[in-house]
Amino acid sequence: MLESSDHLAELPPPSPSRRLLLIGLAAALALGGGWYGIERLLTPAVPVNADANAQTVTVIVPGRVTVQGSVTASGVLAARRDLPVGIAGEGGRVVQVMVDAGSWVGKGQVLAVVDRSVQSEQIAGQAASVQVEDANARLAQSKLDRSMKLVANGFISNADIEQLVATRDAANAQVRVARAALAQLRANAARLNVVAPESGLVLTRQVEPGQIVSSGSGTLFRIAKDGELEMQARLSESNLARMAVGDPADIVPVGTAQHFTGHVWQLAPTIDAISRQGIARIALPYDKALRPGGFATATLRSGTTTTPVLPESAILSDANGAFVYIVGPGEKVERRAVETGDVTPTGITVIKGLSGNERIVLRAGGFLNPGDKVRAVMNTQAAQPGSGQPGPGQAPAASAR
Repeated sequence: MLESSDHLAELPPPSPSRRLLLIGLAAALALGGGWYGIERLLTPAVPVNADANAQTVTVIVPGRVTVQGSVTASGVLAARRDLPVGIAGEGGRVVQVMVDAGSWVGKGQVLAVVDRSVQSEQIAGQAASVQVEDANARLAQSKLDRSMKLVANGFISNADIEQLVATRDAANAQVRVARAALAQLRANAARLNVVAPESGLVLTRQVEPGQIVSSGSGTLFRIAKDGELEMQARLSESNLARMAVGDPADIVPVGTAQHFTGHVWQLAPTIDAISRQGIARIALPYDKALRPGGFATATLRSGTTTTPVLPESAILSDANGAFVYIVGPGEKVERRAVETGDVTPTGITVIKGLSGNERIVLRAGGFLNPGDKVRAVMNTQAAQPGSGQPGPGQAPAASAR
């Protein structure tokens, strides 16, 4: 011990620079400790929150709204009653066409005239035959009348009278035969005229003067009876089942912004085996903007339904079908399968899967999974009709916890 003390006593005293360094270090440690203590006193304690990492989502409560059911379909425009008109007689050379496509015609109006020079000669010949037979009939009657005056004097027997009566009757029958043949020729000649079977609008003309026509020439004119038109809307089996005769429809022809109002007048009794579609025939009044053969889009209205309506962003889909995310008890996300219906200006109707009182995640995307814990925030934008969201000055439909 004495040696150690002696050894320490022999150490040289610290230099002034080293002493200053030690003093500086001690002062820095003291200053840091004091500042830490002051910060602890001034900063309030923050409790630990187990939900601090929970994702914040915007939710809506859609409620239920009455929606006009509608179905959108496409199809062709056509005449409601398309009448094909051809040659009814034996035919011949067309000498005159009286109408053109786009003309309005009346029932029985002549559309085209076929040359009848041969038929005219036949009619003239048969008319002469009628005159001959008529003269023979008058002669037979005259002979009978004279013989009847002589039979009482015994100059003519009863057998001769019977023969004269038979001759008179045969002559009268020949007159009727000749007149019937004349009427037939005249009827055949009249059939050479192509006439309109009903009044209406001429849609097409497929004959020109000089053309040879016959009963095998096919359709020469097509007429839309009374000018009535229709749209033949093609619908799926399920949509066709929703329609009824009399349902209104809004028609927009392709290439125009004009709207035309019609109504369903006939539903197809059969479904196409290949396309699995049926036709709803929509009656339309005549308008020059509606051209048979053109395409159009129809929006058919088929009654009303009361159902939740959601924005498109709230509805997701995958291999299992359409679904939404709802915030359930404990602020946990739940997946709910839904069946969607019509698309309306305010959103998509949900016809199955929701009551309308659920809190639906407005924009879920791919960031949520069933069971996730979230912080639900009610959408603060002004509500759309039937959305269940509070508008300005309204109480919220459901509280967000």
